[in-house]
Formats: sequence, C-alpha cells, structure tokens
Amino acid sequence: MPCDHASYEPRSATARWCRYFDIPCSREACWITNPAHSVRGPRYTVKKGKTPVLTVEEAHALLESIPITKKPADDTEAAEQPDLLGLRDRALIAMMVYSFARIGAVIQMKVGDYFVQGRRRWVRLHEKGGKEHDVPCHHRLDQCLHDYIEAAGIADDADGYLFRSARRKTGQLTTNPLFQQDAHRIIRRRAKAAGIETRIGNHTFRATGITAYLKNSGKLEVAQQIANHESPRTTKLYDRRQDEISLDEIERIAI
Repeated sequence: MPCDHASYEPRSATARWCRYFDIPCSREACWITNPAHSVRGPRYTVKKGKTPVLTVEEAHALLESIPITKKPADDTEAAEQPDLLGLRDRALIAMMVYSFARIGAVIQMKVGDYFVQGRRRWVRLHEKGGKEHDVPCHHRLDQCLHDYIEAAGIADDADGYLFRSARRKTGQLTTNPLFQQDAHRIIRRRAKAAGIETRIGNHTFRATGITAYLKNSGKLEVAQQIANHESPRTTKLYDRRQDEISLDEIERIAI
C-alpha cells in the first residue's frame, strides 16, 4: 500500500485501513464483514475558522481609501471624471461585506441581479447548485452599486455581467466577468494601498461582515439566513468576536 505523509496522521491512517479491508469484502475473499468498519478515529471539532478578518475600522478605511474619481491623463487641469476601476472595486468589496456573499456568487452576478422590490433595492446571488439567494441592499452597498453602474453606463445591459474585467492600462471595462484570481489581486492591491497589513483574501469580507453584524446585537440565525448557510455551526465559524476578547485579556499580563 503506498505511503505518504498523510498516512501518519491518525484519522487518515484509520480511513486507509478501512478501505484496505473493504477490498477482500467486496471480492468475497477472506471475510464477509470488514473487521475495521467499527474502528473510529479521533474526533476533531473545529470551533473557529482561520479566515483573516478585518476590524470595522479597517473595513471602513479600506472602502473609503479607494479613489472613485481621477484627472484625465491628457489634461490635468480638466475636471475630474469617474474612475471606473475604483468604483468597480469599491462596489465589489461592499457587496461581500454587506451581503456576506461568496466571491464565486458575486462574480457570476448580472446587472439585472440588482433590482427593485418593495420600494428598495435587492441583490440576487447565484449560489452553489444553481440556487438563487435574494438579499436586501444595505444603504451603503446600494450607493456603491448605483454609482458604479451609472458611471459604467451598463444599467440597460440586464444580461451583462455586473463586475467586469478591464482592458489593460486603459481603465475601460470589457464585457467579460472578473475571475476569482482577479478579485484576489484587486483586494490585495487595494488593502496594501490603504495601509492594511493583514493578509486578506476574498473570504475575509464574508467573515468581517458576519462578525460586525453579530457585534451589533445581530442574531446568529439571521446571519445564517443572510449568508445562506445550511447550518448555524457554519455561520459560527465566521464569528470572530472572541478574538478581541482574547487580545484584551492577554494585555493583562503586566510584566
């Protein structure tokens, strides 16, 4: 039987032996039942996720640091014009913060997935398995999306992608969607420009939004509904309020 580093881990080793003894059982060879089937490996319970999280102040500073206007390159004395890439990036980050959305669902959005229902704006996220999940817009997210769509001139392109890639060095958007790796580069670049040293990723804003919501007396079951999680235990993994408590307590070591 081939051996690798994972085979030395107790849980992995147990699973390997169970599969090994399954072979004679399936071929009706040595025994009828699998003697290793009743063996259970050690249980590991994950109570806290590992996704880096921003504080409320850092998330706000990041959104505010993204420039949304710029001077024309050929005429520095002319009036400022909208910065399409800045507006797009700000709307992209705001979408993940205020709707707890996965990056995979965000980059699949079409312009028509930002719509009016009951006198307010909603967003429709396309989740795994073809499921659709509607979330009401936070007023700041609504403003970010409105500014971006208006400046990009894509309001009438309901079937076009909402978050689009850009032509190199032109600052102009294409009709093609962003890829996850594109979004990751955008986020890291904007965070660096804002002076944020935390090594954040696409999933950071999902955890940041959930933590901020729960800190503001939000309910776990509602956060689960917004995030479209099957289980509240999954939502709980994104709750990082305990990090601040731990930091406050560790500072009590007065040496």
